[in-house]
Amino acid sequence: MAKKIAKTNAARMLDKENVPYELLNYSTEDGKVDGVSVAAKIGFSADLVYKTLVAIGASKQPYVFVIPVAQELDLKKAAKAAEEKKIEMAPVKDILALTGYVRGGCSPVGMKKPFPTFVSSEAEQLPEMIVSAGKIGMQLKLAPARLAAATNGQFAELTVPSQ
Repeated sequence: MAKKIAKTNAARMLDKENVPYELLNYSTEDGKVDGVSVAAKIGFSADLVYKTLVAIGASKQPYVFVIPVAQELDLKKAAKAAEEKKIEMAPVKDILALTGYVRGGCSPVGMKKPFPTFVSSEAEQLPEMIVSAGKIGMQLKLAPARLAAATNGQFAELTVPSQ
């Protein structure tokens, strides 16, 4: 954190909670901002870079799911983790209004309102993971347990098994 970089709301929230993290920047000029491309740009394995997905339960409650960028959310497992009958992805047009973040720059930390958050169980074994810092072009590297604590999140089985 030695470099002077404009901080995002997510970074400020982590500062306030005394959560150690590292801010990582990447270029967005080529337009490639999908998770796998971002992992390559910042020089980390896609297994360490996680995407933030927002979904809505049958009860109309929004939920946040944090899963590896190269994997897919299993909606049945997500519903089970959230104790909902079923879960659907939130419409892209609603993401900004719900979270305060744009699609592609959605951080699990610092949303407009705290939503129930679930982090893919694979992350629990990692010393560090990388998530969006709340702005396209910026990522946060931090310990998974610290992310879970900062979001009041819990670890859960969330992804579609790899073929």
